[in-house]
Amino acid sequence: MRISELESRTGLGRHALRFYEREGLLVGVQRGQNNYRDYPESAARDAALLQQLQSLGFSLQEIRQVLDAMRAKSIDCAKGARLMADKRTAIEAQIANLRKVSKVLLREQQRLQDRAARYGLPKH
Repeated sequence: MRISELESRTGLGRHALRFYEREGLLVGVQRGQNNYRDYPESAARDAALLQQLQSLGFSLQEIRQVLDAMRAKSIDCAKGARLMADKRTAIEAQIANLRKVSKVLLREQQRLQDRAARYGLPKH
């Protein structure tokens, strides 16, 4: 399929699709005599999975590992479960850090609001 069809099927722009191709995340792309890219049917599936994994916070390196394992048919349930557990652990650590930052920001906000109230400054 041409890049325009892949764009419409995935919602990704051509620049993103070309980037993913250069990064080795979309494979099997052929070139016709006119030098147009011809994407295999699997590219739409891979692009959808790529988007889903990115939305879950997976890095391009992690996505590459998943796609490579799937293509080699070497991923098993235990490896997949470990990968998901590792990602959840990382996300939970990020959440904990964000909660700490939020508390600091809330304290600073309250301090500034108290100061504004004390000196008659407008609140925003």
